[in-house]
Amino acid sequence: MNLKLVLFTIFSFLTVAVAIDLKEIRSAYIEAVDNESATNALHEDLISVSKTDDKTLVAFKGAVSAMMAKYAKGIKDKKTFMKEGKELLEYALEADPNNVEIHCIRLSVQENVPKITGYTKNIEEDKQFILNNYSFISNKNSKNFVKGYILKSEAFTETERQLLQGS
Repeated sequence: MNLKLVLFTIFSFLTVAVAIDLKEIRSAYIEAVDNESATNALHEDLISVSKTDDKTLVAFKGAVSAMMAKYAKGIKDKKTFMKEGKELLEYALEADPNNVEIHCIRLSVQENVPKITGYTKNIEEDKQFILNNYSFISNKNSKNFVKGYILKSEAFTETERQLLQGS
């Protein structure tokens, strides 16, 4: 009986220790944008994320997979990473279509991938969705992440940025 209790306690602590902190993922994602080692580290951190997890985490995993394509050596690996990234992002958005942060994550990918990938068709749609729904984001960390992206993104005009400054 005591052995079961000890094992249960150990596994409980391990599960908590492995839990992924979305706030940390947001920060790591920003750092990984033009940093190969940070991208690789974030990819490793998200490797255990599956479609059954929080859809924002699934979207981040998809975005990081797409980022890995930038650093992959061969065309086959580049295509594999890009395909996986796109599939995960689209799945997350389909599962949670009203999530502004997921739209922002997809926008960040589409705005930065080469046009040859063909994955740039939703930029205007995501931008409009973000502009129309930004004020409804209730999670402070999510809102800060989206706002930070808007302020750096070339998709948004200075006027649009100013409109969101008060939010």
